[in-house]
Amino acid sequence: MIRYTAKRLLMMIPVVLAVATLTFFLMKLSPGDPASAALGEKASAEAVDALRHEWGLDRPVILQYVSFLGQLVTGNLGTSYLYQVPVVDLMQNRLPATLLLMMMSTIFAVVISLPLSLWMATSQNPLPSLLIKVFNAIVQGMPTFLIGILLLISLALNAGFFPVGGYGETFGDHLHFLVLPSIAVALTICPLLIRSLTTSLSESLQSEYVKFAIAKGLSPRRVNLNYALRNGSISGISILGIQVGGLVGGALVVENVFAIPGMGSLLMDAVLKRDYIVVQSSTVIFGVMVVFVYFFTDLVYGWLDPRARFKG
Repeated sequence: MIRYTAKRLLMMIPVVLAVATLTFFLMKLSPGDPASAALGEKASAEAVDALRHEWGLDRPVILQYVSFLGQLVTGNLGTSYLYQVPVVDLMQNRLPATLLLMMMSTIFAVVISLPLSLWMATSQNPLPSLLIKVFNAIVQGMPTFLIGILLLISLALNAGFFPVGGYGETFGDHLHFLVLPSIAVALTICPLLIRSLTTSLSESLQSEYVKFAIAKGLSPRRVNLNYALRNGSISGISILGIQVGGLVGGALVVENVFAIPGMGSLLMDAVLKRDYIVVQSSTVIFGVMVVFVYFFTDLVYGWLDPRARFKG
């Protein structure tokens, strides 16, 4: 397991480098000029050139790229063109809310998907499977922001169970304010997760080791949890790891719906006001987060299935 973990860590290095490189050059190809956007349309050409020189935008692209990589290594992401403060300071204030939202969304996705999948795989009544399939079809056809708006209207505005928006002051407030946004993000990945888990659990329940456990006289509860669930959840772990990209995108959209002061609102403002250094840094940070999630997914997969450690 140690060798397997070390190999996965080494494989992350070129992936992170590729993410940073792709992000940098895509930003260079995007239209617009940060200096012109910062000074406004009425600024003189001399003022724009002076600001471009001050920000180092008139240097050769390769030198800007090397400087960008050096900043990433040292943890210095530069200074925001819009806010005139270090990007790291902006991230420290906004990133915790987004990370907490993603963690809660993952927990809700598992809490929703696992019982429904187990119910579909073990139930002899076709009605539960039909209801869950209808639920999957409806949710899968709805965008994240629409799910968030429906939850906002029904459970916040009309029922008053949850706040309409914001983030609160204490950690308890944060958890309370993020319940509805987390459910909205979780529901977008539940259909695929439910289908994958149901298929895997059904195959596990038909396997020889489960039949042998039942023949030994073990209770159905123990067979389902200790035998079928452990092996059937392997594919679900993989699907959940793959869907982390959807979690990131959904979290950014939902933050704007529920007025959460996270990375979503920061990134939206940066895109609209051409604050390229914030967009660039945020994209790299999200890319690194996704890579780390894939890394931990591989570790969990290797722990559940020892064969992966020998193949990897």
